[in-house]
Amino acid sequence: MDVDKLAAIDIHVHAEVSCHDPEDPIFGEFLDASTRYFKAERRRPTIPETIAHYRERNIGFVMFTVDMEAGTGVKRIRNEEIAEAAAANGDIMIAFASIDPHKGKRGAIEARDLIEKHGVKGFKFHPPLQNFDPGDRMAWPLYEVINHYKLPAIFHTGHSGLGAGMPGGGGIRLKYGQPMLVDEVAVAFPDIRIVLAHPGWPWTDESLSMALHKPNVFIDLSGWSPRYFPKQIVTYANGQLGDKFLFGSDFPLIPPDKWIAAFDQAGFKPELREPILKGNAARLLFG
Repeated sequence: MDVDKLAAIDIHVHAEVSCHDPEDPIFGEFLDASTRYFKAERRRPTIPETIAHYRERNIGFVMFTVDMEAGTGVKRIRNEEIAEAAAANGDIMIAFASIDPHKGKRGAIEARDLIEKHGVKGFKFHPPLQNFDPGDRMAWPLYEVINHYKLPAIFHTGHSGLGAGMPGGGGIRLKYGQPMLVDEVAVAFPDIRIVLAHPGWPWTDESLSMALHKPNVFIDLSGWSPRYFPKQIVTYANGQLGDKFLFGSDFPLIPPDKWIAAFDQAGFKPELREPILKGNAARLLFG
């Protein structure tokens, strides 16, 4: 990936449609609800369609699925499928993996295999969907592998659009999205570059505190249009945390060009445009 030639790097892109397996019926119910919540199209793009979308815009991107088999029963998209697509499109795409922490040591072995044999460059966790406290020792074997390879890990934080409006919220417990629960991970595994995904509402200030306090903690701004960011996001970006914020869209729910257009009107200092849209992510991903 030639970063200098890219217009931006989107660090938060979802794979929601497998090229090999039919849509999981349980996941279909979540997609129906999120379509209503985000006012998005019900049909989600395939991995090749997503690649074409980003290539047309000259935007690099990180793609992952969410392994939430224990928490929801949803069959995951295979991590290998995403890794294979990234290997064939390495000029524009980076593969992160997702492994349900309930898989314990078996999950840790899978993580090592994905890194060494499939070129995976990081990991994605969604504690509310995976139904776990990110500080729970259950996840330690998986974190130990990520820490050993000094890779980044994205943690969903804050409110969850997935499950919103479903009976019981689809069984999703919002409490596991509290950013401060990830602080234990940041302390115990300082070689994991932790990305707190989304503005973290209603716990935004916790994310900001952690990014100020821990050198290995960053914040991606995905899942919200910048026009709706809590005001302290822009304040801290323009002040002490300009090097800690990353562009993320949450595609396909929010298109990258729509996010960037709103970002340009949200009050960020002009000199922060390049770091947030690309430079900060390039340093996190490539050192």
